[in-house]
Amino acid sequence: MVQQERFDRWAGPAAGRAGVRRARVPGPAGAPRAEAAAPRTAESAGPGPTGPDAGAVYRAVQASDAFQEIRRGYRGFVLPATGAFLGWYLLYLVAQAAAPALMARQVVGPVNVAWLLGLGQFASTFLLTWLYARNARTRRDRAALELRWDTQDQLR
Repeated sequence: MVQQERFDRWAGPAAGRAGVRRARVPGPAGAPRAEAAAPRTAESAGPGPTGPDAGAVYRAVQASDAFQEIRRGYRGFVLPATGAFLGWYLLYLVAQAAAPALMARQVVGPVNVAWLLGLGQFASTFLLTWLYARNARTRRDRAALELRWDTQDQLR
């Protein structure tokens, strides 16, 4: 819940979200105070004119070396993987159109080369998805999360 409150604090109603702020409501004498939801207004949306400018903070983060390193790691995986997958897919289509005799060659029983390459498309899709998730988890997620929390700390 703390993460959601932090998120709502900087997103505010200007981002199209109806944020909710917790307000203390006094209870009966001696009873613990209960928290009730209060609608978020422009005055309670977060830092005012004396607080940090969110746009300036995000521009500074985008220009930072940490952000650029995260983006470089993302592009370093996604662009070659996309190119390899599209090349593999186009090779399959061209082979289907240009070499029908090769694609119709029986491999095992009723399974021919076209079936094997077609099933290879599914297998390569799952393999690429697994590789992307592993790459993101091991190389970018922690750095991106730290950058996110640092950015939110600057906005408080």
